[in-house]
Amino acid sequence: MSKKVLILGGDAVEALEIFYPYYRCLEEGFDTTIASPSVKKLYTVTHDFIDGMETYVEKPAYGLDSHIAFKDVNPADYDALIIPGGRAPEYIRLDESLPAIVRHFFEENKPVAAVCHAAQVLSVISDLMKDREYTAYIACKPDVTATGATYIEKDLHTEGNLVSGHAWPDLPGVMREFMKMVNK
Repeated sequence: MSKKVLILGGDAVEALEIFYPYYRCLEEGFDTTIASPSVKKLYTVTHDFIDGMETYVEKPAYGLDSHIAFKDVNPADYDALIIPGGRAPEYIRLDESLPAIVRHFFEENKPVAAVCHAAQVLSVISDLMKDREYTAYIACKPDVTATGATYIEKDLHTEGNLVSGHAWPDLPGVMREFMKMVNK
């Protein structure tokens, strides 16, 4: 039976951080579903660095259809979870259905991949993040430590069921570790 993977998304999700895992999971033969606050075409963004700027820039990228609304997700139907970054996490974490989805994967010890600003989503289950270790984009260090977790100053970190990456350049390592977890 094919593994089922849920990917959380929303408008302004980082394009590489949703497309790369989505197509990698499909390539692996996983039944892969993109969930968002409502079923719609998601407008992704791309982030880059420009010499002389102290932060990244954001540009519109590609459209990508979501398959299911958060309110309709039964997390027990899925074997693993991927949380991409970008700006989507800052607002999808406000969706009242999201905490129960994310909580399920941690309480059931199912594989979770979290990249970049995904730490903002993990903040909705701060009680389960307390005393954990993970990495995220450096600007999200306060989100990590506010949950009582330890911010790891590495590009890639695996602890228990959670593999975390600093940003999109770390996706090959994140997905390699995630695939090992899912295929156990």
